[in-house]
Amino acid sequence: MPTTHQTALETKHAVLDQRIADEEHRPMPDTAVVAALKKQKLRLKEEIASL
Repeated sequence: MPTTHQTALETKHAVLDQRIADEEHRPMPDTAVVAALKKQKLRLKEEIASL
């Protein structure tokens, strides 16, 4: 059963996923921004997995 904390992390993960997709679909995506967002997303994924 997911906790409130886990649900919040999953929501943040989904938001980051959308931000990455938005950035990658821009005419000139900022690779530094994409990389930073992907690192944040990975950290969240690892935290979710550890719950």
